[in-house]
Amino acid sequence: MINFNGNIAQEDNILTLNRAFLYGDGVFETVKIVNGKILFLEDHYFRLMASMRVVRMMIPMNFTMEYFEEQILNLVNQLNIASSARARITVFRNDGGLYLPKSNEISFLINAISLGNKAYTVNTNEYEVDLYKDFYVTKQLLSSLKTTNKMINITGSIFADENGLANCILLNDSKNVVEALQGNVFMLTGKKLITPPVSEGALNGIMRKQILALAKKVEGIEVLEEIISPFDLQKADELFLTNVITGIQPITKYRKKDFTTNLAHLLVQKLNESISEN
Repeated sequence: MINFNGNIAQEDNILTLNRAFLYGDGVFETVKIVNGKILFLEDHYFRLMASMRVVRMMIPMNFTMEYFEEQILNLVNQLNIASSARARITVFRNDGGLYLPKSNEISFLINAISLGNKAYTVNTNEYEVDLYKDFYVTKQLLSSLKTTNKMINITGSIFADENGLANCILLNDSKNVVEALQGNVFMLTGKKLITPPVSEGALNGIMRKQILALAKKVEGIEVLEEIISPFDLQKADELFLTNVITGIQPITKYRKKDFTTNLAHLLVQKLNESISEN
C-alpha cells in the first residue's frame, strides 16, 4: 500500500522499488539511427559496457553488441521511424535493497522518437551561453559516465531557461571548464582546437571522439586535450558543442564576445562524409 499524490493505493507503483528512480542506480546511452543503422554502434556499446563494469552491474551473457543493436532496431522498426530516430537505452539494477543492492542483475528499457533530419547540419541561429556556477562537476571517473543522476544538468537547464540562454558551461571543482549541459565543449584559438580532458570530469562523449579524430585530419589545425579556464573562452575565435544527436552546435555568443563558425561548418561536412563512407 502506498500514498501516491495524496491517494492511498492498494498496489505498489512500478517505481516504488525501482533503483534508477530511488537512487539514480542506472546508466544510459542515447543513439542516433539513420536508414536503419545505429551510428557509431561499437563506440556506444563499449561505452555502455564500460559504464556497467565501473558501477558493478552484472552484464548478462546474451548482452552482446548484436543483441544491443537488435533490441534498439526492433523498437524503431515497430514505430516505423528507422529512417531517422533518437533512441535511449537505460540499464538499471534490479529492485531490492537500500543503498546496498540485493543483486547486481540488471534490466533495461528502450524508448525512441522520430528525428527530422538524417544528415547533421549546422544550426546558424543565435546560440548564447554562460557559466553555470551554482554547482560544480567533480573530477572523478563517475563524472565521465552517463548515469541517471543528472541533477546538475537539470538545475543548469532551468537556470539557462530563466536567463534566456541556449545552454550553460559547467565547471569542475577546480573552476575549470568541463562541458556544456548537453555536450562536450571545443574551443578554437588560432590554429589550436582544444577540448577538456576526461580527467577534468568531462563526459567521455561519442561525438567528442569522432570530432577529435576528424579535426586531426584538418590541415593546419593542432588538436589538444587540455585544461580550459573560463577566461580562455573569451579569448577564443570559435566555440562549439558536440553530441551524437545534434552533431556540432556552434556557440555564437559568450558574455560580450561573438564567435565565428567556420571550423564547425567544415567539421560537420567531414562528419557527414565519414558517415556516408561507412
